[in-house]
Amino acid sequence: MALKIYGVLRSRATRTVWLARELGIPFEHVPVIQSYRLPDPRAADAPFNTASPDFLKLNPNGRVPVVVDDGLVLFESLAINLHLARKHGGELAPRDAAEDALMTQWGFWAATEVEPFSLQIQTHRPAGPKHDMARAEAAAATLARPLAALEAALRAGGGWLVGGRFTVADLNTAEILRYAQADAGLFAKYPAVGAWIAACQSRPAFKAMMAEREKEPA
Repeated sequence: MALKIYGVLRSRATRTVWLARELGIPFEHVPVIQSYRLPDPRAADAPFNTASPDFLKLNPNGRVPVVVDDGLVLFESLAINLHLARKHGGELAPRDAAEDALMTQWGFWAATEVEPFSLQIQTHRPAGPKHDMARAEAAAATLARPLAALEAALRAGGGWLVGGRFTVADLNTAEILRYAQADAGLFAKYPAVGAWIAACQSRPAFKAMMAEREKEPA
């Protein structure tokens, strides 16, 4: 099989597995658990994890996901997804240089403007592992400007980020914003954002990925 995706689905590997299912490409999923979730990741009986020597040969940063695609070893989930979309083409991929630039722009935007605060909401809401409502509320307040920008872009773009259709830009951005859904009321002021993320998450490929994710240990 040409494509291998390394990483458990309780990680950013969700983005890449979702995309592979959207593209309809065969892949081998190799579960790699994060080392911080294990009492002793270097123990002889430890499962394959991000501190395992064989994994560190693929990504010396010790992070998932990683893909091996026809001999190309690639890490960083957003870069992986842009590569796979460009390689396999179709409606999710850029049609020209301008769309390519915009898809890259939205990936960087989501990673820098949204993800740090989205993750804080997931972590610090009452159901999160480190309940701290003050931090969660501060993160939600910081997202006000990015969400307003996203709302405007979606309204201008017919409900999607690039080209008036669902693309890898929507997939990458929606997966980053999924963490912020731990704040049930966050999107109330942004109806276009709420409708867009619901549309993204109604896709069969997303549902299949999440169903697989739910089978993994929390």
